[in-house]
Amino acid sequence: MTALPIITAPDPRLKLTARPIPVVDQAIAQLMRQMADAMYEAPGIGLAAPQVGQNLQVIVVDIGNDENPDLPGQLHMMANPVIEWISDEWCLYKEGCLSLPDQYAEVERPASVRVRYIDEHNRDKTLTAEGLLATCIQHEMDHLKGILFVDHISKLRRDVIYRRLLKQRRVQPATLS
Repeated sequence: MTALPIITAPDPRLKLTARPIPVVDQAIAQLMRQMADAMYEAPGIGLAAPQVGQNLQVIVVDIGNDENPDLPGQLHMMANPVIEWISDEWCLYKEGCLSLPDQYAEVERPASVRVRYIDEHNRDKTLTAEGLLATCIQHEMDHLKGILFVDHISKLRRDVIYRRLLKQRRVQPATLS
């Protein structure tokens, strides 16, 4: 099976607000699995449905396994994620995005979050995440609101990143379309 294509900025679909999922049925569970395949193939650690052209509130996240890099981490597949709590402590991570290939910037976000969501089996779940997992979940949830990580940085730095992306497209049009 071919992985879902990941769309890149400045595609206007990345700026839309995603629709909630009434129920995680077989079709949504299949979309979640296809998104995970696309994320792993890219490779990346998170992917939101808008990034594959689906205007739905679905994200997948797997930050890997720091203790043993040869083992996979834990895949989290979430529909309708909602942050219920954020920590008072914030942390800074250098973020990138599959929709802004090879572009990175430091973004400050809450260090820990508690998120409520529906899993791939249509069960209500709650997850408390910290560190990189918390950052990745927040990053992917931003996509559901049409927000990219570059929207959290200065206009000057954002413009530099967009100029680099446009230059990459002119140099390598087949790999970025």
